[in-house]
Amino acid sequence: MINIEELIPKEAGILLSIKTIHDLGIIRKDMLRKIIFHKEISVVKIGVKNYVDRQTLINFIKSRVVEAETATY
Repeated sequence: MINIEELIPKEAGILLSIKTIHDLGIIRKDMLRKIIFHKEISVVKIGVKNYVDRQTLINFIKSRVVEAETATY
C-alpha cells in the first residue's frame, strides 16, 4: 500500500497552490479546478489564488483510493 503522505513532500509547505499540486504530479490543474468548483475539496483563498491545505489534500486522496482485490489461488 502506498503511503500518501510520502507523495507530498513536507518541503512544499502547508498550503499548496494549484500549480504546485500540478507540478508535483498529484492532480492536474484542470481536474483540481473541477474538484474545487464542485466543492469536493475545501480551499483557502488568499487574494485571487486558491490554496489547498496539505492535510486536506491527503485526506481527499485517501478517501478516493480503492484497494485492489487480490485473488488467492
